[in-house]
Amino acid sequence: MKTDIQIAQEAVMEPIEKVAQGLQMEADDLELYGKYKAKVSDSYLEKIKGNPDGKLILVTAVNPTPAGEGKTTVSVGLGEAFGQLGKKAVIALREPSLGPCFGIKGGAAGGGYAQVVPMEDLNLHFTGDFHAITSADNLLAAMLDNHIQQGNALSIDTRQVVWKRCLDMNDRALRNIVVGLGSKADGIVREDHFVITAASEIMAVLCLSEDMEDMKERLGRMVVAYNMQGEPVTAADLNAVGAMAALLKDALKPNLIQTLEHTPALVHGGPFANIAHGCNSVRATKAALKMADYCITEAGFGADLGAEKFFDIKCRMAGLKPDVAVLVATVRALKYNGGVAKADLNEENLDALAKGIENLGKHMENLQKYKLPVVVALNAFVSDTEAEVAYVRAYCEERGCAFAQARVWEQGGKGGLDLAQEVLSVLETRESHFEPLYKDEFSLKAKIECVAGEIYGAAAVSYTPAAELQLKKLEGLGFGRLPVCMAKTQYSLSDDPALLGRPEGYTLQVREAYVSAGAGFAVVLTGAVMTMPGLPKEPAALRIDVDRDGLVTGLF
Repeated sequence: MKTDIQIAQEAVMEPIEKVAQGLQMEADDLELYGKYKAKVSDSYLEKIKGNPDGKLILVTAVNPTPAGEGKTTVSVGLGEAFGQLGKKAVIALREPSLGPCFGIKGGAAGGGYAQVVPMEDLNLHFTGDFHAITSADNLLAAMLDNHIQQGNALSIDTRQVVWKRCLDMNDRALRNIVVGLGSKADGIVREDHFVITAASEIMAVLCLSEDMEDMKERLGRMVVAYNMQGEPVTAADLNAVGAMAALLKDALKPNLIQTLEHTPALVHGGPFANIAHGCNSVRATKAALKMADYCITEAGFGADLGAEKFFDIKCRMAGLKPDVAVLVATVRALKYNGGVAKADLNEENLDALAKGIENLGKHMENLQKYKLPVVVALNAFVSDTEAEVAYVRAYCEERGCAFAQARVWEQGGKGGLDLAQEVLSVLETRESHFEPLYKDEFSLKAKIECVAGEIYGAAAVSYTPAAELQLKKLEGLGFGRLPVCMAKTQYSLSDDPALLGRPEGYTLQVREAYVSAGAGFAVVLTGAVMTMPGLPKEPAALRIDVDRDGLVTGLF
């Protein structure tokens, strides 16, 4: 059986200009990065603003398990299937982070015959967007420390510096550090921290910005510290906005690549959904809606994280109204949620499936709370039995959700035709009445408790004393109307990764809260979730190599 990277490297890609021609794009609408990838120009985005919007299809999933779900694979395969049906579709995805690529999760280009290519470029440096964000973040950190060193005219309290440096790598040793050691000329000694680039507020700012002007306004609002009076100090106060924007000017433009079947894909931005807001850029999604009749996008991890943030943060801010949600699951993942060990998932087990399917059921209910139709996509594995598939189908249809199997990993677009036709049928027969879960005027605590109760199934929420003070301070500073971005484990509906299935009756633990004023949301940390991951005992980096001809191996 060929690996994903072998399939990708054997693909015959079309020049990106030819892919663009199918979207009525001209040569001047592209800024080329080699033969197979390009930036979409600002002038083209301005030119298509008057086009009617296509249908917005969100692909999400059950909670991830070691058994695999294949959300991106289904997203890509669904786009390929639309193409085979003669429908004009554009896929809008997030960019991969180097951290997971070299860690345990791997890349994010899809899999099998439902991939976006060039796979190696996408999973490594791509067009440099992550590097630009990293540089802008660390420039701001350097300017902040330099301001303190050069007299501290803003009276910054060095014990209340909240801006963190960032790196697009899993490096646990940088979570908590001390800077300024050495001589007097080496800066002020203080505690500092790193986050992974995907968790940087600048990543969120770029992904939520409408244009350069909006991005600069958002960058200026970012809170970097508090002064001796407890008032926020912003990036605008440090006069850092212009320089950061200069570093980000190209990164703000969406990237155009293709699938193995030459379906256009806009891949832009890459916030994680467990520690950030988990969606690709507003600019890419809105462009895709203007470029095609159907925009197929995805949100990270399970629907409790990515989809909730897509709805309550991205759609709220950008005025987006999704038409349908596609919820990806596998028989293997549901049996894992039912208590079956990974080694035994290939065996039929209807009892475990009946227990674990409650995880799928909760996600179905959650999506329906946003008043839009749901299609369950069962990503097929060869070990699935007819009885297991029939059980899942009946379960979904009894609860008012359409159902289809997807065989896109093995067959590409052909394996997604049933799913595509089901999605098209739902779009034609069921209307979306989408609305976010909570109102802007809710307090921050009320928003937290709404998400915890309605989406996670928690019975109660507890707050550490520090979190209580932080939330009260944020309300007092006027940030109470912002949506909340919940940082939580992806492996469970709860804040405990060991609680599989559909946990109920538990108490969600909130340990910290802070504002991302530029992004426009309050970040709420629960459980033991980390904003700087670490590498596993045997990271994927051990298997990655490149030969004398420049051929990369070991990526997955």
